[in-house]
Amino acid sequence: MSRDSTRKVLTVAFLVCLVCSILVSVAAIGLKSRQEQNQEVEKRRNILQIAGLYDPAQSVDEQFKKVSSRSVDLASGQFVAASDVDSRYAIPPAEDLAGIKVRPRSMEVYLVEEDGTLQQVILPVYGKGLWSTMYGFIALAPDLTTISGFGFYQHGETPGLGGEIDNRSWLSQWRGKVVYNEQDEVKLKVLKGPVDAAHAEAQHQIDGISGATLTARGVSNLLAYWLGENGYRPFLDGLRKDGGMQP
Repeated sequence: MSRDSTRKVLTVAFLVCLVCSILVSVAAIGLKSRQEQNQEVEKRRNILQIAGLYDPAQSVDEQFKKVSSRSVDLASGQFVAASDVDSRYAIPPAEDLAGIKVRPRSMEVYLVEEDGTLQQVILPVYGKGLWSTMYGFIALAPDLTTISGFGFYQHGETPGLGGEIDNRSWLSQWRGKVVYNEQDEVKLKVLKGPVDAAHAEAQHQIDGISGATLTARGVSNLLAYWLGENGYRPFLDGLRKDGGMQP
């Protein structure tokens, strides 16, 4: 075979590609466990940050010992085995405020306790913005209606516009806001403009984001879904009834 023949060139190229593919596959398999560990650490860091518990000078795993995770059946509000988390529920269009179409029948929630007393409940939330699905956590105080922290850890909204949902100044105003009114309805929402502090509903309202009306509406909608009857509401009602942790 000629040294410069087409057949020889293609054979060498094929062998190089084959070797590279094998090396990449081996590396991916070898690094999978490390990647999963890193993802878990990052998730825990986000939970601690939103709950106001994160100290960068300490180990994330050590700090997370304050937090316990439990799986909750959303329909009944009861704790269930973790193996039930993968079961999916198709959301009827009329109920799909968050625009997610399907959700797990069970979700993992996070409880912060001190001396057997519930301090915070941290709930995963997600829903459609303008360009992406926004994933975050909301932390509730012991009364289970006052917000102690809120934020997103993943989204693809437009930087400088919808991406302002990551702005610390905007997120800081969520702390102390109230989710439910006296009739136990979800009243929390992001306005189109600034909140009027003198307004009777101000405790349920968040300043709008200039130029990002649809993203802000998506935030309001996903919280209305997840904190409502088709989301965590049965679970939160159970906690209130029992005065804290369910058995």
